Amino acid sequence: MSVSNKFNNFCSNIRIPKNVVDKISYRYKRITKQLNHDFWSTDSETLHSFYVGSYGRDTDIHTSDIDMIFRLPYTVYERINEYIGNGQSALLAEVRNSLQKTYSTSHIKGDGQVIGINFDDGINFEIIPAFVNKDNSYTYPDSNDGGKWRTTNPKPEIEAIRKTNDECNGNLKNLCRMVRSWKEKCNVPMGGLLIDTLAYQFLRNWNHRTDSYTYYDWMTRDFFKFVKDQDKDKTYWLSPGSGQYVWKKGDFNYKAKRAYNLSLEAIDYEDREMPYSANEKWQEIYGSKF
Repeated sequence: MSVSNKFNNFCSNIRIPKNVVDKISYRYKRITKQLNHDFWSTDSETLHSFYVGSYGRDTDIHTSDIDMIFRLPYTVYERINEYIGNGQSALLAEVRNSLQKTYSTSHIKGDGQVIGINFDDGINFEIIPAFVNKDNSYTYPDSNDGGKWRTTNPKPEIEAIRKTNDECNGNLKNLCRMVRSWKEKCNVPMGGLLIDTLAYQFLRNWNHRTDSYTYYDWMTRDFFKFVKDQDKDKTYWLSPGSGQYVWKKGDFNYKAKRAYNLSLEAIDYEDREMPYSANEKWQEIYGSKF
């Protein structure tokens, strides 16, 4: 099997299956409809909500956490912000009470910033109630330590990933998913947004960014060289689009160096037409779905 076919198959293997995507969409619409009914007096299944996080950027390979923002009317913010006590906690309670009309209370949790719905099949939703700002960022509640408001700006990140992925022949999102497979296989301390940020920065300047799966062995090699050569003392990067800080969770340089060295071995085996040995090396990087 050619390198192109191997990586094509691998990228297909780590995509979230369509039946699962359909199930996520169904639940997303039910959640949106219930919140719209209670906060906007409409039964729309799509208005005022959108996916965020890795699923929203379309770079995820698992469904353990599906993040979504639901935009509330600004009048709710004005009312909640007048609370003397922890208004943020009261707001989360209002959203939780709304969702309890649709889902069992045993499945609904709160962790201070989101309302979580944990389904028995392992698909977990995290709903962030938020208010849109004049600059199109979003203010959302944090009920920890007495309560405060926080700001996030996910839409420019989603758009930057989408735009660059289109410009790079679909290679950016594939790379983001491949790196998540490496993270899982090798227990790498990197969050999803940092993975997407580094993949974005790398691919925008890579010579073969618009080429096909034929170059994915080189893409693996060159990406892990890019990651291993990151400044070890650096603590944050700026996310695509929004420029928000993306913090380092732990040392990833060593594991990236190991992946880089494994890729060199795999490419050498491919060149010598030793596919079984090459596959073993690719699997040491990416796991059994390769």
